[in-house]
Amino acid sequence: MIKTPSSERLHIAITGKCNTGKSSLMNALTGQKTAIVSDIPGTTADPVRKAMEIPGIGPCLFIDTAGFDDSGTALGRKRTGLSAKALESADIAIMIFRDCDNAEKEWYGRMTRDGIPVIPVIGKADLHGGTGKDAAVEEEVRKLCGESPVMASAATLQGIDLLFRAILEKIPGEFGSRTITGDLVKEGDTILLVMPQDGLAPKGRLILPQVQVIRELLDRKCTAVSCTPDTMGKALASLACPPGLIITDSQAFEEVAGMKPEGSRLTSFSILFAGYKGDIRVFREGAEALGRLGEKSRVLIAEACTHAPAGEDIGRVRIPALLRRRFGQGLRTEVVSGKDFPDDLSGYDIVIHCGACMFNRRYVLSRIASAERQHVPITNYGMAIAWLKGILGKVTFPGTDR
Repeated sequence: MIKTPSSERLHIAITGKCNTGKSSLMNALTGQKTAIVSDIPGTTADPVRKAMEIPGIGPCLFIDTAGFDDSGTALGRKRTGLSAKALESADIAIMIFRDCDNAEKEWYGRMTRDGIPVIPVIGKADLHGGTGKDAAVEEEVRKLCGESPVMASAATLQGIDLLFRAILEKIPGEFGSRTITGDLVKEGDTILLVMPQDGLAPKGRLILPQVQVIRELLDRKCTAVSCTPDTMGKALASLACPPGLIITDSQAFEEVAGMKPEGSRLTSFSILFAGYKGDIRVFREGAEALGRLGEKSRVLIAEACTHAPAGEDIGRVRIPALLRRRFGQGLRTEVVSGKDFPDDLSGYDIVIHCGACMFNRRYVLSRIASAERQHVPITNYGMAIAWLKGILGKVTFPGTDR
């Protein structure tokens, strides 16, 4: 389980005001001294992450965040901003209440409005003396959240088992049940995978989306046949009948489409991940919005991973070249990578996102929601390339009739 990618783990954020015991609670949950514990406000700066496996739940990623009330200085406001960013990837939030005052109520409301399931906790339970104030806070939290808070203590481990049980109950219904290939394959199908092994491919290994798709096809009892674009003809000739589905790297879309047998459907790894990680409906509408671009348009290209740019990098070189060839050399592109995604998208005409194999679905959906709120179309690499090559209408999408 330790080799499970972070993007496939259940993300659990621990949040609350400064000095409410967030770091201590994370250490108690993970069974390790992962986060630094101190009585000094602002000790937790950047979010601290710890991967582990919870029996009965599976691979998880705990995220310890800075106090959301740490806003008295410029540095404190940056910490608070990082905490808010961390919540964008949270499948579940554990919120430690201290007073259930307006600030805590607003922070709780912000998470629930974003659709994050919240587990309410009153921490440092070993220090509570059963005073009237303690009971009043507990009652206020119960009224706010519609459920009793977990009384937890990192020092005595009181309530830790209850927290694990609450996590199990709060897991989003679809978590862990989504598949990459969706309804495009069934047991017994033969699938042809076309994977270029050029200078952009990692030496001696396959990229993560390819590995994950191959493993899923094997789990679904399909026959997976792999080839490169230049050996696709031989691979097809070796098969007794055309493959039910051809999955290609988006960069080879045009070449593969030209060789595709009449009875085979065509898609790409990037398009599969558009549905697996995000909202394929929104991405598809975004691809069609490419037709509204012009020579003065401004395009944001978002990469999930951070890497040293290669000579023919798809996001930094190939897609911009396709866009300028179609709309004119005046079209501007800007590239962001990793978590460096701007809050303000108003200056862009469209966002083109990578397949996001390094992000969990919750985080990708938060980016999609941000683009929709600002009325900026968003699509992904595979769909953009298919549209620019004029073959989007020949592509099969998961969750659709074609």
